Amino acid sequence: MRAGRIAAWAVLGLAVLVTVFPFWWMVRTALTDAHHLFSDNFSLWPQHFTWANFKRVLGLSSLAEAQAAGGSGASLDFVLYLRNSVVYTAVVVAVQTLSCAMAAYALARLRFRGREALFSAFVAALMVPPIFTLLPNFALVRNLGLLNTFAGLVAPILLMTPFTVFFLRQFFLSLPREVEEAAVIDGAGVWGVFWRVALPMSRGPLITIALINGVHAWKDYLWPLLVGQEEGSRVLTVALGVFLQQSPNARPDWTGLMAGSTLSVIPVLLLLLVFGKRLANSLNFTGIK
Repeated sequence: MRAGRIAAWAVLGLAVLVTVFPFWWMVRTALTDAHHLFSDNFSLWPQHFTWANFKRVLGLSSLAEAQAAGGSGASLDFVLYLRNSVVYTAVVVAVQTLSCAMAAYALARLRFRGREALFSAFVAALMVPPIFTLLPNFALVRNLGLLNTFAGLVAPILLMTPFTVFFLRQFFLSLPREVEEAAVIDGAGVWGVFWRVALPMSRGPLITIALINGVHAWKDYLWPLLVGQEEGSRVLTVALGVFLQQSPNARPDWTGLMAGSTLSVIPVLLLLLVFGKRLANSLNFTGIK
């Protein structure tokens, strides 16, 4: 029994190490002087520590200073792309969470013909890889003239995702019916029960699914790459790719790229640190692991 526990902890520790190491290597590269990046390649700690990579990514260094610090001369309007990512993520999270909550409540509580078939369709949609819908969505957005706009960016995922509907339906099914019936006796209609009873009682799962959707939208790359090519609609993940492409092929600006990537992770990391425990509790409650 003791040997089994030791083995389990060893496997868990190995899994944590494999998960955390790429993040640490990214931070370590961002803090290393570009001139000594490859000479310090076998060290876990930055032997030639510097903040210069962060300064030039944030636009706090002139072109001459950036090149003297080992930069390639590539530029990145970090504040603009950060704003675009925040707007894109906030709109998707707010609208998608509310609309999916309404759909999930209807599938959990309302009685109408075809309800089970409709829910089966949602579950089946979970099995469809997103890449299959990429080209049809792109053709539709292009025909609507929404390329390089925020409307085109959020269009395919704004209202609903099958996972969010499934997740919230599982929770709404567990709500005590007596509370909702008491609200009906007090004169509340379907909308009133949903808005004044079901939603306040579902605050934890709603925050959890908003966090999951927010992380997904924040790190989304392929769809914003296709639709948001201009600076006004370019999000941070795409901008980092453009930043790398501006570097010479023979000498990519790895330190600048890792500095930008580290800064882009900080908002999501803060959210996970604040709401991580609530996220784990809600996933355990719904049986999704």
